[in-house]
Amino acid sequence: MMRALGDGELRTAHMVASVLLGYPDERLYGARRVLAEAVITLPAGEVRDRLTAFLDHVASTAQADLAAHYVATFDLKRRCCPYLTYYAYGDTRKRGGALLRFKHALRAAGFEVADGELPDHVAVVCELSARGAVREARRLLREHRAGLELLRTALEDERSPYADVVAAVTATLPPAGPREKEAALRLAAEGPPAEEVGLEPYAVMEASR
Repeated sequence: MMRALGDGELRTAHMVASVLLGYPDERLYGARRVLAEAVITLPAGEVRDRLTAFLDHVASTAQADLAAHYVATFDLKRRCCPYLTYYAYGDTRKRGGALLRFKHALRAAGFEVADGELPDHVAVVCELSARGAVREARRLLREHRAGLELLRTALEDERSPYADVVAAVTATLPPAGPREKEAALRLAAEGPPAEEVGLEPYAVMEASR
């Protein structure tokens, strides 16, 4: 039976995942050896295996090709959206409040996202954990586990190597309970809400703070 990862190992796994889920630029390719060495320190199991599989893919894929795949997958396919609140709230007004929960968690840990970036990107939440706020990051991931599972499934359906990274992140969480499984099934059947109002409420609430 695989043992649960300790906080230090979770930070390592999430640090690697946060880099791998970012746009594959020269920084990623230059850090391949460091990332691989970090992954080797993780205990045997799905997290290490999945991250290793993706790093092997990076090693055998030209940067331009991986970048093109990243854009085609995450930017052009709505079902592969890397923003966790999208799955539960779509583009409805309720999403603004959900985004603020992420923003407040980041601020409490002394972490600010760049202007124009949303705080619910999977890579950002993983970076929050890597910076030491493991409990807060895992709470956010668990609250939006249904969306995370849908993202993993969509990437697997697309045969994207990024499915390995999202699966690794999912594997750092406790096993899904009945309510989480039910939420994932409901989202898969119904999809995100479709009220097209953008994120204006989020911007208004942020401006008032």
